[in-house]
Amino acid sequence: MNLTNHLERCGLDAATTFPLLRGIAAAAPSRRSRAFAEQVDPRADEATLAAMEAELAITRRAFEPTAWSPARLKALRAELAARGLNGFLLPRGDEHQGEYVPARAERLRWVTGFTGSAGAAVVMDQGAAVFVDGRYTLQAKQQVDAASFEIKSLTDEPPHEWLLKNGQKGMRLGLDPWLFSEGEVERLEKAAQKTGGEIVWCDSNPIDAVWTEQPPAPLGLISAHPDALTGKKADLKRHELGDLLLGAKHDAALLTLPDSIAWLLNIRGSDVPHAPLPLSFAVLHSDGTVDLFVDERKLGRGVANWLGAEVRRHAPSKLLAVLQDLGAAGLRVRVEKKSCPAILARTLSKAGCALIHDDDPCQLPKAKKNEVELEGIRTAHRRDGVALTRFLAWLDRTVTRRALTEIEASDKLEAFRAESPELLDLSFDTISGAGAHGAVVHYRATPESDAPLLQGTLYLVDSGAQYADGTTDVTRTVAIGAPTREMCDRFTRVLKGHIAIARLVFAHKTTGGQLDAFARLPLWQLGLDYEHGTGHGVGHYLSVHEGPQNMSRRDVKTPLEPGMVI
Repeated sequence: MNLTNHLERCGLDAATTFPLLRGIAAAAPSRRSRAFAEQVDPRADEATLAAMEAELAITRRAFEPTAWSPARLKALRAELAARGLNGFLLPRGDEHQGEYVPARAERLRWVTGFTGSAGAAVVMDQGAAVFVDGRYTLQAKQQVDAASFEIKSLTDEPPHEWLLKNGQKGMRLGLDPWLFSEGEVERLEKAAQKTGGEIVWCDSNPIDAVWTEQPPAPLGLISAHPDALTGKKADLKRHELGDLLLGAKHDAALLTLPDSIAWLLNIRGSDVPHAPLPLSFAVLHSDGTVDLFVDERKLGRGVANWLGAEVRRHAPSKLLAVLQDLGAAGLRVRVEKKSCPAILARTLSKAGCALIHDDDPCQLPKAKKNEVELEGIRTAHRRDGVALTRFLAWLDRTVTRRALTEIEASDKLEAFRAESPELLDLSFDTISGAGAHGAVVHYRATPESDAPLLQGTLYLVDSGAQYADGTTDVTRTVAIGAPTREMCDRFTRVLKGHIAIARLVFAHKTTGGQLDAFARLPLWQLGLDYEHGTGHGVGHYLSVHEGPQNMSRRDVKTPLEPGMVI
């Protein structure tokens, strides 16, 4: 009996069930057995749930990425020409400017073949370029077709500076205003104006028009995150931040970052891989109430009651209309310029709002963990440390007896973690790099690249896990066999930098950027350096990369404070 027959037998509507299952399939798969059952009609019996499970597996396979082809560029250029555009700008991101995005938002990967977590591209009627930072220089050269794309530095020559050099009079360059922040769009518009060109806001994304197998928007399950794990009730968080807005004479704050919304409302989602984020938007008002814009089909059983009457729920399609209402009321609305989609900031401004450009009010209190969160993080690390130690012992025993590969090693580490019933997900795709692959920042082994762990080489494993009480991220460098003197020297210099940071006693209001040089000094003494940060914030069962604190050469504004986890 097929799924349609099962639905008819249970009196369920196939016209609503099949789109729901497609949306669930487009979200991150859950390790919980049949977690999707919370989202479907409770009349579904065991046989129907089994049929739904089979349908989800088939649909997920259909959504798996396919190999890049130059035909994609040809189709996109034809679509741009039909719209009267000379080119199109696209970031590696979604409507929330996030690092972890749903399958539907992997547009940069579809157009270019590049799979990194940060980057951008510009596709012109003649020529194209991919922009990546120092973490992905090697990866981009391996994944991107050099005959179709130039590879540019996202740091040294970002798209707006590229436009200053390559823009032409009368050029019409399109972009999706949902995918660029207000600050980014302003820089692009200024650059285009200087070259006599024009930035055109597209009503719909032209990539979506030609990506025929594009997955739908994800419908990942949203669950309540218990007060026993968060250490503070959601209503208290809402009203504390409402008072903060009131004191600053702000009527409301537009929240566009899903991790902020998850933290504020004590909920967790499953829309994207490895980070329990509920993709949604919200408006926090100075009276502590919230307007939440989320697809109701995501809500698990009991979540509506958990949110309470002070959290008003709306369909995502109502967001622009509600923002226009805020403008009509002449409210003062706080937005974060670096993360707010341009279309939302412009909608508020045009409707009559007084925009207050300031930081997302949730980010700093979220980063300063309370004692309950900190104890949960310690517990999660002890649990995770057992799995990692068992893995390292297994690696030490096994690698001397037979050949191992990167994927076999990372699979074994995941298996050790999975023996814990508390494991909910990995916190990112494990970086398992043998030999030269250890130098590819954010490397991910594939069947094509899967390298052996050879004697006399270094093996780098960077991995982490998601538990309800904490998120982990740990890196280890292992000598396979006897290391060379050069390997020992480089390892020791990195270790000395790590010890220098760990021993530092620093003044109040010191930023991570001010401490970054202490980690690099032993390498600098030999004329060496690394092209990534030294440290980053880690969330509490949230994103493995968490701001606003950071330890890098970037212009870090936020001082380090008690409770921050780096």
